[in-house]
Amino acid sequence: MELAIPAIPATPAPKAVPTTARLPFIDNLRWVMILFVLSMHAAVTYSNVGSWYYNEPAQLGLPEKLTFVTYQVFLQSFFMGLLFFVAGYFVPGAFDRKGAGRFIKDRAYRLGLPALFYIFILHPITCYYAAGVWAPGDPNRSFWREYGHYITRGRFLAGNGPLWFCIALLFFCCLYAVWRIFIPRKTANNPKPLPRGVVITGFIAVIAAATFFVRLYWPNGTDFYNMQFGYFSQYIAFFLAGILAWRHSWLTTLPTRTGKRWGRIGLLGGLGLWAGLIAINLLVKGQTAAFSGGWHWQSAGMCVLESMAGVGISLGFLTLFRERFNRQGPRSAFFSANAFAVYVFHPPILIVITRLMSGWPGEPLLKFLVATALSIAVTYLLSATVFRRIPVLKNIL
Repeated sequence: MELAIPAIPATPAPKAVPTTARLPFIDNLRWVMILFVLSMHAAVTYSNVGSWYYNEPAQLGLPEKLTFVTYQVFLQSFFMGLLFFVAGYFVPGAFDRKGAGRFIKDRAYRLGLPALFYIFILHPITCYYAAGVWAPGDPNRSFWREYGHYITRGRFLAGNGPLWFCIALLFFCCLYAVWRIFIPRKTANNPKPLPRGVVITGFIAVIAAATFFVRLYWPNGTDFYNMQFGYFSQYIAFFLAGILAWRHSWLTTLPTRTGKRWGRIGLLGGLGLWAGLIAINLLVKGQTAAFSGGWHWQSAGMCVLESMAGVGISLGFLTLFRERFNRQGPRSAFFSANAFAVYVFHPPILIVITRLMSGWPGEPLLKFLVATALSIAVTYLLSATVFRRIPVLKNIL
């Protein structure tokens, strides 16, 4: 199925600002994406589509199932990629200011230490106490016995939970540093217009093609030590795009009209393609597993859908936040300051809340909304009043 991408007329671009200037809309965008991360994990809890510590058994009707899957497909298409894009945007300037040694040391401190904390402390606590997935039903179970197995049997290598993002980002940053060491170049800001629509369309096509071939070997639902390589083509591309965005001032010069148009293409075009894929699959009585990967038209369609929606919605969000949310008051500053702590600590809190709600005979969609809201409130409260006040943690959160 082909989707016609309308030509984007040239529009006056906003004025470029120095890349060292503070961009409040990026801080706001980042904490909103982290709230989406929490909501995704709440959705997986009730949809049973995806991997999470705790899934609540439920008989979902077709409308509920389709609502959950649609939300998860479109959210997955952009939220983590956009976080990699934002991270990539700040890499060149940080490297130029600090040099290779200090840059790597700083990234290891800010990304590596939280990942180690999660792997060796928070993940075991979450598995044993919050989710109860370590040796359930074993009368001889104990935390320290299971923790010993976790270490000696190498299970800790996959115990990074949502902190896989920090590990992957640290790896990307190290590769960037090596590249800059061996291929030194001037990285000064060089404002240029955002590439034209044909280039963006090509960018979408490259991500889609790369994703399709990766999923021949790592279909959706498979992972390598908790790294889902089926999405990494987009993550790498977005990280590199963030680096280029810094160099060419794309975040501040992206024409508003262009961002809005690509946002509509990503959302509405993506929904149309999604509906078409579902309808065709029903007509030919295809297998739903074919959407996950392999030499199947369903997998190819999903790769195009995710790439188009991811790029389009990301451009739409960047424009929306720059135009509407480019300042921080006390409340947005609070959400921004505590966002990373929420990202690190939300798994056990979400799991406890959803398990406490398991006896409530509510509709799964309603329980998802309530669990998401409660988890956001409780995690932010604990992050601000407890987690970020602990001496050992406050410097890395």
